[in-house]
Amino acid sequence: MDYKKVKTDTEAVTRTIRDFDAKTSNIYESVAIISKRSNQISLEMKEELNQKIQEFATSQDNLEEIFENREQIEIARFYESLPKPTLIAVHEFMNDKIYYRNPTKADSEF
Repeated sequence: MDYKKVKTDTEAVTRTIRDFDAKTSNIYESVAIISKRSNQISLEMKEELNQKIQEFATSQDNLEEIFENREQIEIARFYESLPKPTLIAVHEFMNDKIYYRNPTKADSEF
């Protein structure tokens, strides 16, 4: 997923608990779903950032000379300006863009 194109809040917003409860009928289950999705998004973003920074990495290990690479700084600033993974996960959850299932409920329905 392209997180750069997600239109969500970049800062925390106060929300009604009943909005989360309405989706799964259990607030704790909703929070667990959002938490797991947030961790997935965070890992994906971290891997992508590390790959981009590795492109500019130098192979020299020289502690005496600190070389600031402008491209690395710009990439880091861009990723810092993106919405946090938790906010993206909440946005996806509220707009029904997350697929989830509870195996214990699925087993009891049969």
